[in-house]
Amino acid sequence: MAISTGRFRFGPDNGRMLLRTGRKGVGSTVGHDLTIEVTDWTAEINVPETGPADATATARVELGSLTVREGTGGARPLTDKDQGEIENNARRTLDVDRHPKATFESTRIVAGENSAIISGTLMLHGVSAPIDVEVREMAPDRYCATTVVTQSAYGIKPYSAFLGALKVRDDVELEIEVRLGH
Repeated sequence: MAISTGRFRFGPDNGRMLLRTGRKGVGSTVGHDLTIEVTDWTAEINVPETGPADATATARVELGSLTVREGTGGARPLTDKDQGEIENNARRTLDVDRHPKATFESTRIVAGENSAIISGTLMLHGVSAPIDVEVREMAPDRYCATTVVTQSAYGIKPYSAFLGALKVRDDVELEIEVRLGH
């Protein structure tokens, strides 16, 4: 994957950050698989003249900005009230009052022929853990970064309801789509 030199900044004005959750448990048929958008975030990639091996990437995510965009499956469609309750439950689960943001800082970037892997440290819920993010070019100047965040690795107990009969899966898929500006 060809990587241009320079400093690139991303956020809601030139990209989208989505979280996708799944459900499990005997009561999973009443719950929904969710697509949640992060509406306040920034990411920056700096690729020096020396090339991708010396590149750095950082990100900041304001966890209070989670907005439910879609719920699929479930016994009935999501209502606006459901979406508000889900957003409140997510803020409680993430303990946003004590841990309002998540941050990422790269430790290594390895560019391959069709993708790049950005390895680094994610700080979430007061816990730092290593994580790898895969980046692929989707079209000229359009990129998609994906990873899986395992909530329990950060001391987060996934949301559950109905005495544990409905649970959110521990793994949450993260997808960031960005476009380079000209």
